[in-house]
Amino acid sequence: MKISIGNDHAGPDYKKAIVAYLEEKGHTVINHGTDSFESVDYPDFGHPVAYDVESKKADLGIVICGSGNGIAMTANKHQDIRAALCWTKEIAQLARQHNDANILSIPARYTSIQQAVEMVDAFLTTPFEGGRHANRVNKIACK
Repeated sequence: MKISIGNDHAGPDYKKAIVAYLEEKGHTVINHGTDSFESVDYPDFGHPVAYDVESKKADLGIVICGSGNGIAMTANKHQDIRAALCWTKEIAQLARQHNDANILSIPARYTSIQQAVEMVDAFLTTPFEGGRHANRVNKIACK
């Protein structure tokens, strides 16, 4: 699977651990994140991830900022993007299973790196359930 990842200054350590995990599992990673802890603007890293997923250059995306909110809001500005802010692996599973989320947003200041990697694993391995959820997901987009 091809995964696009982006992060601001709150997430370099998270990105490093997640990229290592993804590569260990055989995934290809497109890295749009910063490696610096100096303040940067999260939209500069969230938009490229959303473009990758939106254009099918990547299968799924992962975005990371301090609260996870700003970068998720940025990604969700894109048509057909469903970025889900998650703080546990169970929420990540439900985001895929019920919402067909295609971008996982991680709040670096409120989760551990271990939790983040567990969320990534859950996000990548949980399929969309479809069925009654498909109609709801179709109503999300403003087309």
